[in-house]
Amino acid sequence: MIRNILLVAGREFHQVVQLKSFWLTLLLIPAALALGPILGERLEDRDPMKVMMIDRAGGTARTALEQRFAVEHDREVLAALSRYVRRHGLEKADPQAPWAAHDRWYTPVDVAAFRAAGGVDAAIASIDRVKAEDTPAFEADPPRYAFVAPPASLVAAQGPQLQAAVDRALEADDSTTDHADLVVLVGSQYPADPTVRLWANERPDTDFVTSLQDTLTADLRQRLLADGGMSAQAAAAVQAAAPAIAVTTPPPGGGGKEAMLVRSIVPLALAYILMMGLMLSGSWMLQGSIEERSKKLLESILACITPEELMYGKLLGALAIGLSMLAVWLGTGAVVAFATHGAIADLIRPALAPVTSPGAIATLIFFFIAGYIAISIVFVAIGAMADTMSEAQGFLMPVLLAILLPVTFLMQAIIAGNSGPMVQVLTWVPIWTPFAVLARLGMGIPTAELIGAGVVLTAFIALEVIFLGRLFRASLLAQGQKPGLKMLMERLRPTTE
Repeated sequence: MIRNILLVAGREFHQVVQLKSFWLTLLLIPAALALGPILGERLEDRDPMKVMMIDRAGGTARTALEQRFAVEHDREVLAALSRYVRRHGLEKADPQAPWAAHDRWYTPVDVAAFRAAGGVDAAIASIDRVKAEDTPAFEADPPRYAFVAPPASLVAAQGPQLQAAVDRALEADDSTTDHADLVVLVGSQYPADPTVRLWANERPDTDFVTSLQDTLTADLRQRLLADGGMSAQAAAAVQAAAPAIAVTTPPPGGGGKEAMLVRSIVPLALAYILMMGLMLSGSWMLQGSIEERSKKLLESILACITPEELMYGKLLGALAIGLSMLAVWLGTGAVVAFATHGAIADLIRPALAPVTSPGAIATLIFFFIAGYIAISIVFVAIGAMADTMSEAQGFLMPVLLAILLPVTFLMQAIIAGNSGPMVQVLTWVPIWTPFAVLARLGMGIPTAELIGAGVVLTAFIALEVIFLGRLFRASLLAQGQKPGLKMLMERLRPTTE
């Protein structure tokens, strides 16, 4: 019996391996991991938005705005550098540097100290002297905004000509010096008339509008204070006064939601791989079963082996296909995590941590294999009942929808950190148990619930083998008959021989 089962499983595996769609699917994730970073860099828009500012009041609004965005950019670089240093434990490069401190919101004073020390170039030079060779390099994001000089025609334009000149600047080719993404106009009556106009070729970012409003508000208040008799230096000091905010945050990846998301990457990926592998192998299995019927091979096969041996062999072959895809995809992920450097590798390494214990590995293997068997039995039974691919698709579509829709909602709930009633219910419904358990491993699942779900799933598979095995046997021996509901129920009953 074992020999016959292995022969059928080997034939099923060999038949699927010969399909071009199998190899395309097998190489899909490795290709995505290889091309993802490259395409991400190519597709990412890193060019700063060009800002043209016209100050007809002859004040310092433009200078103040440029300085504000320069400070904001340096603060972002400083914060990113601090997080990078904390992630890789590089504080010893310069313990007194602002980027070695992680317990506060960086103020303009910190930014000034950062600039005085040589900025990001000096910081990277210090870090390079102590960081390990396998530590990825720090890359600072470019500024989000670049101030460009407006053309003379735009500066001098009034009335309707002003709107036409602004339209030309917004619609000009972005490679030319006349192009602008944002145009800001401070009127000649400012601050008596505090209206400031802003044009944009798309909805402006909230941070730009907020910074513009804060900067001009501070400038306006400073003018009013000076007009009230306060010296310019005192007015500037009043405007610059701000509290020093101490901020305490967990290390990168250590925050509650962030840590949960990182821990859930591999479990969610396995649940998704299980779902995708079942969909593909189910389609391939049905295609093979239909070809056996159309080429009249089934009679010859049943003359040599029993229907039970054929069913077990098909199940073993489908499981071998699923495990081979899993091995290739996980192997590729491991290579990316431990043999390469970069953002993806930095993400995968901590994501593998929660699933490296023997218990976690055993859980992953058991529920992946059990889930594959539980769903594949349904596909095998469908293949036995259908004589054509269209009939098979008619049976398959409701089954796939019944599986996929709840699993999709389950994954969304896990990503959102929600372990409410729906997640609990799906854990105990055998058809969805493998997906729910795999997806929840990153969040943590009680041992008692894990064992209980495993027992229920095992009992469900045993019942499937009994009842769907009867359906498989009866359907093989009743080719050409269109089974109705009554006939299906009869085929589920034990045969008397």
